[in-house]
Amino acid sequence: MLDINRILKSNRQMKALTGMNIVEFELLVPRIDDFISLNISSRKVRKRRIGGGRKGVLNSMELKLFFILFYLKVYPTYDLASAIFGVDKSRVCRWVKELLPILESTLERSYALPKRKVQSLKDLFDSFPETKDLFIDGTERRINRPKQSKNQRKSYSGKQKSHTRKNIVICDEDRRIMYVSPTKNGKVHDFTQAKKELLFDNVPDKVCLWVDKGFQGIKNIVPSEQVEIPHKKPKGKSLSADQKQENKIISSLRIVVEHAIGGIKRFGCMTQKYRNHKGKDDQMIKLCAGLWNFHIQNS
Repeated sequence: MLDINRILKSNRQMKALTGMNIVEFELLVPRIDDFISLNISSRKVRKRRIGGGRKGVLNSMELKLFFILFYLKVYPTYDLASAIFGVDKSRVCRWVKELLPILESTLERSYALPKRKVQSLKDLFDSFPETKDLFIDGTERRINRPKQSKNQRKSYSGKQKSHTRKNIVICDEDRRIMYVSPTKNGKVHDFTQAKKELLFDNVPDKVCLWVDKGFQGIKNIVPSEQVEIPHKKPKGKSLSADQKQENKIISSLRIVVEHAIGGIKRFGCMTQKYRNHKGKDDQMIKLCAGLWNFHIQNS
């Protein structure tokens, strides 16, 4: 069993094992404790006091939080986690199912979770009215190859040359993730997915969208003065020196969305090949984005 008291004395170990430093971890512990206590008190009358019965392996709030952060950061198999924590792998599976929703609700109460569904960008700006620049990009992560050929075609990403699942991410200039789209199969193009999610409808005035060359055609939907997109090299020709310089400037400013996506991918569940059942990957990217926003809020 891991010695959490020893780990809590080392920032380096905390970041390596949970993706959080000691200060952030200690800020999140009482919020999870408050959420669990609130839910217990709202249930029907208990027959014995809180804490009665057999004591589990995760017998403190620190251990519960440490375990679920450890799972997201390291992304061990259930067999490996069971060996580390000294329990059966079925117990590890139950811990993950129980603690992921608790962590999600706690981050939501901390105003750290990104938006998941919007009717248009206007809805997003109603929640973040002070934002003037939005940086948009797609991110993918590999999955095991589906057994059925039909599902293989749907999930195959020509860009990654692999079977993937993908999301569209929107952040502001402070690298705060404001929106994460629902998870789709890798075959769907970034621009197509963004259009289906209505992200380019009703863009407020004086708002600038920063995108990469994968979003060709956006100027047919959004006024050109509200879009910053790199120049695409014409077939058989080359870009001028001025166009190359403009591309360099746009890339240097748009790098914040790459940093935000990198913040999500601090966690192993976002970089390793996805192993869980379909559907939980959508919950995982939402949680990892929320943990990144929590880090931004408290740094």
